[in-house]
Amino acid sequence: MSTLPNSRRKAIQPTLARLPPLTSLRTFVATARHLNFVRAAEELHVTSAAVGQQIRLLEDYLGQSLFNRVRGQLQLTPAGLALVPGLTDAFDAVLAAMAQFATSDHEQPIRVSVAPSFASKWLIPRLDALRRAAPGLQVLVDASTQLTNLDAGDADCVIRYGSGAYAGLVVDHLFSEAVLPVCSPEFADAHSLWDGPHAIDGVPLLHEEGPEHDQSCPDWSGWLRAAGLSCHASQGGFRLSQSSLVLDAALAGQGLGLGKIRLAEAEIRSGRLVSPFGVPQPVSSSYFFATTAHTARLMRVDLFREWLLAEARTLQTMDKIVARRIRPATDMIAAE
Repeated sequence: MSTLPNSRRKAIQPTLARLPPLTSLRTFVATARHLNFVRAAEELHVTSAAVGQQIRLLEDYLGQSLFNRVRGQLQLTPAGLALVPGLTDAFDAVLAAMAQFATSDHEQPIRVSVAPSFASKWLIPRLDALRRAAPGLQVLVDASTQLTNLDAGDADCVIRYGSGAYAGLVVDHLFSEAVLPVCSPEFADAHSLWDGPHAIDGVPLLHEEGPEHDQSCPDWSGWLRAAGLSCHASQGGFRLSQSSLVLDAALAGQGLGLGKIRLAEAEIRSGRLVSPFGVPQPVSSSYFFATTAHTARLMRVDLFREWLLAEARTLQTMDKIVARRIRPATDMIAAE
């Protein structure tokens, strides 16, 4: 680098308001360490031209050259040598502080609010996979149907079943949902359900009611109508307040239920639950992850979110069998 004229050599009294651009200072430290624009650019994930530009900006600000090129090799000038120790120590201190903060944030538990059925049937069985993907991440699962105020700090994030229209939040779609008849294999055999839906006459049915019930989900009469069937569904059987209880009752051989596929998939895959007839009927609600813009930047939340999205991607996509229909009404952040 050429020596700058004396007219540009003027003392600058630094203050926080008059510091040189931090990007230029960071670029100088990396370049001084490598004495090579290309390697400094690789460390900073920028181009070597961008490194040269930042060095020139800093030299213009200081009024002194910081590097000379001697026989093709980059060397620090006396001014550059004088600047290296202080800036290196300063950035080492910044890195140490950020590492300590990141470790502290990582060690705090992430508080996740989720509906009880989704917690017990989907999230809890996958916590071991989360432990392997993010060792040391602690998770506090709040399985509740209560309203959650994220701005007030009730939780770090939520997983909700609804339309995803959660104003003011960072929202990620996880997957869609559909329902189909499910029961234990023994129950299907005992009631000849393999013969078709007409066999449900007189069969104990499982009905979902309560705070988790999705109004877009068909009841038995609605399911039969949507399937184009004229069978009569008995209103007898058990009425249960949670989706997971419908599945538990079906597993126990207590009746035939309309089960949500995402919650029932493990039992269906294992053969503990079967669907003796019918095809999945889509519902308009889906599962969503939501958090505030501020909380989304926390390391523990970002780790959990990335794992959750990766886990969702590994599932067989429901969009191939479910035509998503988003309800126009804006949902409250509540477990439905």
